[in-house]
Amino acid sequence: MQGKVVVVTGANAGIGKEAAKDLARQGAEVVLVCRSETKGKQAVDEIRCETGNERVSLMLADMSSQASIRAFADAFKKKYTKLDVLLNNAGLVNMERVTTVDGLEATFATNHLGYFLTTLLLLDLLKASEQGRIVNVSSGAHPQASKGLDFDDLQHEKKFSGFSVYAQTKLANIMFTYELARRLEGTSVTVNALHPGVIASNFGQNTRGLMKFFVNAAAPFMITPVKGAQTSIYLASSPEVAGVTGKYFASNRERKSSKASYDVAAQKRLWDLSEELTGMRSAARRAA
Repeated sequence: MQGKVVVVTGANAGIGKEAAKDLARQGAEVVLVCRSETKGKQAVDEIRCETGNERVSLMLADMSSQASIRAFADAFKKKYTKLDVLLNNAGLVNMERVTTVDGLEATFATNHLGYFLTTLLLLDLLKASEQGRIVNVSSGAHPQASKGLDFDDLQHEKKFSGFSVYAQTKLANIMFTYELARRLEGTSVTVNALHPGVIASNFGQNTRGLMKFFVNAAAPFMITPVKGAQTSIYLASSPEVAGVTGKYFASNRERKSSKASYDVAAQKRLWDLSEELTGMRSAARRAA
């Protein structure tokens, strides 16, 4: 990874931090994108200390805020002329419906639209790389959205169930991956999605009630963030997947995603709605 520039969102803890650490250890210049400046600086210091790589830096962005993502992208473009790897990792799960500063349901806005907007804003720099890679962290929870995305209530105003909404956003990550891969045919940029495993981290600790019970009950069977980061690292750095695109991985192997994820019409519909919700219609056309 010497000479490579890598962006990792949600990199101050969990699998994001572990992936950033490993890629820095391999020699990449790594930019951690975090919401908290304090936690982000702590992560940067830790990674620099453990890897001996001083080319680790912090840029701030709240992935639930489109203005914040745009500000980050503008700042990044002023500093860098290429991007080799974009690891879309930031995510959340809420047990109650919360809206963002943009008036959107927060889980969908962060987990899907955050990936969509960040990727399209940085796409030109990924194309400027010798072989740009986009890695989208999804989840093995996505098959729980067995009926696909609820396009009639995508903001979940009529009905809200925390885990169901989370599963739909993780399905959206995979559908976005497949649609983007088609649009990037003929370029040097690849895009793949992954399930990291069930991770023992702070993720999901803001839940309560039955969901909190299941999170705590599953804790003894969860894998460490180090193990959970391995597929992200593999897709970001391994020469074995240099030309692989539009796939879903788990444990460093290609897997089949859910039946709903392969619905091409739904993928295109999600793309069109995402363009509309982010105001990215003209930029999105450049990905075609």
